[in-house]
Amino acid sequence: MWFARTVFRRIVFNVLAGRRTALACAPTTAGTGSEVSPNALLFDEAAIAKKAVISPALVPDVAIVDPALMLSLPPALTATTGIDALAHCLEAYANLAAHPVIDLYALEGVRLIGAHLARAVADGSDLAARSAVALGSLYGGLCLGPVNTAGVHALAYPLGGEFHLPHGLSIALMLPHVVRFNLPALPERHAALAAALGGASAAELPDRLEQLIGACGIRMGLSAHGIPRDAFPRMADAALLITRLLKNNPRPISRADALQLYASSL
Repeated sequence: MWFARTVFRRIVFNVLAGRRTALACAPTTAGTGSEVSPNALLFDEAAIAKKAVISPALVPDVAIVDPALMLSLPPALTATTGIDALAHCLEAYANLAAHPVIDLYALEGVRLIGAHLARAVADGSDLAARSAVALGSLYGGLCLGPVNTAGVHALAYPLGGEFHLPHGLSIALMLPHVVRFNLPALPERHAALAAALGGASAAELPDRLEQLIGACGIRMGLSAHGIPRDAFPRMADAALLITRLLKNNPRPISRADALQLYASSL
């Protein structure tokens, strides 16, 4: 077994020999996909930043995904965790490190979550919708180890790190804007993602995402969640340190680009 600890640019390997205890995971949200992922995120209060722990030792021996465990999840958490799962699939597909096997999980995850998330938010007892979103989240988790996410997650991390916004909400606030920025790159892949959400062209993808986010009751706009414009420079500086994700993004993101993306999200 190997272990990698990512602290911004620094990665340390071969620290953990492995684990000796069996691990079983049963998620109660359809969001992180951590029940099949080698990733864990921790909040470093001193650094005011999220830091990643990545290890096969975090992959469980058994994953029990039962949508009945999610029936009591409140609408707001259903929405934000579901958008996070959608972003896992979307970013893994429109990704410089994309892989043909992972593409299958990613596109189907987008289809499942896109078609069923608003239903699960509107009626938490809709077991069919819960099941579809849970499966989409599982597929998103399977995308994380081999491919991982990209610019959306990198730019969202400072919103959680400094301002303590829920992770899924941070993702929702940035998702359409970063996707719109990425559209000129990998146009065929963005077109396939748009089709998975019922669109006819790549250009429709950001609008489809905004419609889904709105249908889930998530209020867009950084200002609506207390993020001031004067925080953008330090947010951009923090985001640009997440090179493990930015290297996957279809387009390079400069500091000026990050500032503009935050401004467009205000």
